[in-house]
Amino acid sequence: MMMQSTEDPSSSDSEEDVDQESETEEDTVDLMRKELSEVPFEDLQKLQQRVGSKVYDKALFGGRRGETNKPTEQDSRKKKFKRANKNRPQEISSKIPVSRVRNVVPVKQKVSRDPRFDDLSGKFNEQAFDSNYAFLGGVYSREKKEVKRKLKQAKTEQKKEELLRLLQRMEEQEKARIKKQREKEISKELKRQEKELVKQGKKPYFVKKSERKKMELANRYMELKKGGKVAKYLARKRRKNAAKDRRHLLEAHSKQR
Repeated sequence: MMMQSTEDPSSSDSEEDVDQESETEEDTVDLMRKELSEVPFEDLQKLQQRVGSKVYDKALFGGRRGETNKPTEQDSRKKKFKRANKNRPQEISSKIPVSRVRNVVPVKQKVSRDPRFDDLSGKFNEQAFDSNYAFLGGVYSREKKEVKRKLKQAKTEQKKEELLRLLQRMEEQEKARIKKQREKEISKELKRQEKELVKQGKKPYFVKKSERKKMELANRYMELKKGGKVAKYLARKRRKNAAKDRRHLLEAHSKQR
């Protein structure tokens, strides 16, 4: 059994009319281009000013100047790649450059913390610190005795020099600790006197640095006197001052030359 065609003849006629109109328009544009190509450039400029750039470009170039059917770089960037199948990975073009700045998972940086200078560890209490670590004084004295014993038993000059430098450094540290302890005792005594004056209703007296220095020297002298080391201390002080004076004389003599 033959099937009859259901195509509408009116639709086919309209399509033919559209094709004919487009061909006629193209022929007209081609004819205008040909005629305009023979017109002098000066007249073309006048025509462009009269009809406008948009109409002029359309007549001469068939559209906007510089218009092309090629996809722009922005369009290529916006191109989205799809998967051929939902179970397959997405295809990515190998021509797209990789960004220099990569988005990586940030790693938490480790920050070192010194408990000596951190507020989380609380405030420093010097009196409590000295009380808790008072046993270190005995440790220092035992270490000093051990260094002296090794210094006597040392056989090489290099070993003797190393132990001697270590012993001198330990003695300097011990002197610094004693001096600091002496200053603390003086400050403690001065604060006690100030509190006593305030209790009596008197104005507290603040000691100057020069007077504090004199008090320290007086306490030092009393300690040396108790140990019978005043003469030795004064002799060492005289030698030190004599060496200083001699050095100053040599410097002055060298400048005169």
